Amino acid sequence: MPLNKSLLDIICCPVTHSPLHLMPSAALEQLNRVIGDGGVKQLDGRIVNNPWPEALVTEDGTRAYPVRDEIPILLEQEAVNLVPLEIASP
Repeated sequence: MPLNKSLLDIICCPVTHSPLHLMPSAALEQLNRVIGDGGVKQLDGRIVNNPWPEALVTEDGTRAYPVRDEIPILLEQEAVNLVPLEIASP
């Protein structure tokens, strides 16, 4: 079940305070391919081992946060910097 629309209207990036949007499926598939290759690290340096079923992305498309069991994990250390991964997410 996707995230509740009213929740998406009020949450924001804990670092930049910019709005967050559900990551488009094509970008999420691309991110999960890179995760499968072992090429994704969270901001705290830990390697992401499991694919993300959903993700929230900042308005500028530079940072993504995982959504696990329909719960957004909005902790800075859990985020992924999308810029070096060249994942396009408008």
